[in-house]
Amino acid sequence: MKRNQTRRLTAMMGAVSFVLMYFSFSVPVLSPFASFDLSALPDLIGGFVLGPVGAVEIIAVKVLLKLVFKGTSSMFTGEIQKFLLCTAYALPAVLYYQKHRTKRGAVVGLLLGSVAGVIVAILTNVFLIFPAYMALYGMDWAAIVQMCTAVNPWITNVPTMVAFSIVPFNVISFGVTSILAMLLYKKISVPLKKFALVG
Repeated sequence: MKRNQTRRLTAMMGAVSFVLMYFSFSVPVLSPFASFDLSALPDLIGGFVLGPVGAVEIIAVKVLLKLVFKGTSSMFTGEIQKFLLCTAYALPAVLYYQKHRTKRGAVVGLLLGSVAGVIVAILTNVFLIFPAYMALYGMDWAAIVQMCTAVNPWITNVPTMVAFSIVPFNVISFGVTSILAMLLYKKISVPLKKFALVG
């Protein structure tokens, strides 16, 4: 594809990804903080069509649109985490699939992306999101853990919060997105390429 064609598809997929952020729901048994959405799905599918640079550009468009239309309530830490998480998830999947364009290659790539995404989720939550949340609202780790314990009694400290909240939530989130990507990619990749070539 020519550059203007890839930009058209990048813009569309970024906009779709942004809209999907509005359709989110919480999973209170795992976390009183996190909400699940499917906004990473266009990142993946667009990345499979456009390559790794396209995937990162789609994620950037999504985050920028969020900032323009909704602003930030977390001193930009939420937006930074969203960019890092989505990039960590999409890039390994897209890069591996580029070299192994088979169903098995897609599965392996999505597994690699999911593992990378979970690792980044742990790091960003423990060292970025929760510290920023505590600074904004004058809380400490004890208060955060107590809120988590209220919905999940297995959570009693930061390590158990990681084990019984952050990890399972992100495994489920990336798992559902990966399954949908497997089901949808072949069906919509051709129409997406045709859309990019229009005009």
